[in-house]
Amino acid sequence: MTDTAIGNRGFRDGWKPEVIKKTGNLYDWPPHLLTMLKWLKRYLFSPQSLIHSGLALITWFFLTPDLARMQVFSWDWILLIYLRNVALLTLVVGTVHYRLYIRKVQGSEYQYDLNGLKTNHPRFLFRSQVKENMFWGLVSGCGIWTAYEAVTYWMFANGYVLFPVSWLESPVYIVILFIAIPHIRAHHFYFAHRLTHWKPLYDSAHYLHHKNLNTGPWSGFSMHPIEHLIYLSGVLIHWIIPSHPMHACYNLMTATIGPTWNHSGYEKIKVNQSVIKTEYFHYLHHRYYECNYGNPAVPWDRIFGTFHDGSEDAHQEMINRLKRMHG
Repeated sequence: MTDTAIGNRGFRDGWKPEVIKKTGNLYDWPPHLLTMLKWLKRYLFSPQSLIHSGLALITWFFLTPDLARMQVFSWDWILLIYLRNVALLTLVVGTVHYRLYIRKVQGSEYQYDLNGLKTNHPRFLFRSQVKENMFWGLVSGCGIWTAYEAVTYWMFANGYVLFPVSWLESPVYIVILFIAIPHIRAHHFYFAHRLTHWKPLYDSAHYLHHKNLNTGPWSGFSMHPIEHLIYLSGVLIHWIIPSHPMHACYNLMTATIGPTWNHSGYEKIKVNQSVIKTEYFHYLHHRYYECNYGNPAVPWDRIFGTFHDGSEDAHQEMINRLKRMHG
C-alpha cells in the first residue's frame, strides 16, 4: 500500500466544500416526487446543461456540413469538422482557463488546491501541465472526436444506422432523447472510466490523465488516444437505437466540453452575478484515484462501494477497502 494510493500526495488545501450528499437524485429509494423534480430542474437548467445543449444545436444547424455531402468520405468536410471542434474546445476551455488561471478573476476563492498548475516540471510534455493538456486535448481528443463524428454522420447519410428517425416522423421522441443524452452518457462514463482503471489500461493509457494531480480546465479532455477511443465510444449507441444525427452531435459535445467544469480546480466559477457550480465529486477522484469513478447523478459508486463524500469517515473506509484489495 503506497502513500499515493491512500491520498498522501502533498496537496496544499484551499477550499473544502461540504460533504457530498448521497441522496437527492433520481435513484433515491423509496422515490420522492419533490426530490425528483428538484433533481430534474438542476439537470435541465444548470448553466452547464444550457451551454452544452445550446452549443450542440448551434453546431448541428449552422456549423455542420449538409448530410448529403457526407455520403462519401472526403478530407474537405472532415477537416472542416476537425477545425470546428478545435475552435469549440478552445473557445470554451480557453475562456475558463483564462478567467481562472491567467486573469485570476476570483483569486483562490473556491479553489481546492492552492499549489496551482505545474510549470517547468519534467513530468509533463514541454515541461508544462497546461501545454501538455492542450496538446492531448486538441490533437488526440479533437482528432478522435472528429473521427467518431465523421463515421457516424457517414452512416446516417448512407442509411447504415439501424433506426434513423426524422423530425417529421418523431418530433416528441427526438426531443426526449435529446434531453436524456447527458444522463445516458453519465452511465456510460462510469463503466468506461472504471475499465480504464484496470491495471493494463491504466498503465498504458489512463495514467496520462492522472498525471494531473491538481486539475485545470484543460485537464478534463487531456487523455491518451486509447482512452479517447474508449471515453468517446458512448456515441456508438446512436448506431443501434432510434436516433437523429443531431443526437450524436450532442452526445459528443457533452463528452468533450463537459469535463471542463469538473476539472476546473474550483467548486464554483463566478461569472458576473452568476455562479457555475461544479462537482467536488470528481476532484476527489483525482486526489485519491480509487473512488468516485462516475457521477453522483448515477448510482454506480454507491452500489459498488466506491462513493467518497469528502468526509473523514469516507476516507477511512476507502483506505480500509484498498488495504483489503491489496492484501
